[in-house]
Amino acid sequence: MKPKSIKPTQIERKMRPEDFIVSKTDAKGRITYCNPIFLEFSGYTEQELLGVQHNIIRHPDMPRTAFKLAWDTIQSGKEFFAYVKNMSKDGSFYWVLAHMTPDMGNNGQPMGYTSVRRCPRPEALDAIIPIYEQLLSAEKGAGSRDALDAGFQVLDTLLKQEGKTYEELVLTI
Repeated sequence: MKPKSIKPTQIERKMRPEDFIVSKTDAKGRITYCNPIFLEFSGYTEQELLGVQHNIIRHPDMPRTAFKLAWDTIQSGKEFFAYVKNMSKDGSFYWVLAHMTPDMGNNGQPMGYTSVRRCPRPEALDAIIPIYEQLLSAEKGAGSRDALDAGFQVLDTLLKQEGKTYEELVLTI
């Protein structure tokens, strides 16, 4: 569980082009592995992260819609790409281009998930940030019970205007 005392700051930590943040979780989203770059950017120790829900690094600027779409996609056995704003233990933030994949068990069901994150291109962030702001605004305006429906309506309208799926949007910006 994320400590409630962490307050987001405006301090951005930028990934280096050669960085790869890697983490693995169990089927319920609890961290089972994190590489040294993940520890560096998150600001947590390995002991603080192992066994904890991956959302410990979730930044409040991220729309719930994006995470619901990610979770639904990887639980269905498919890979997922997204730009994600994460929050470090000290409240600073860092953007990543995440590639999430399910680790399939012998029964054909995900037994865990692997995420590899790399440094995003600045022009991609220039395109995705306003989209996330629209989703977050719709979610907040709808209230917690209807937030996801409101966010998905905005996302669906945007994707129809673009003539793309979410994955196509992410991979082409």
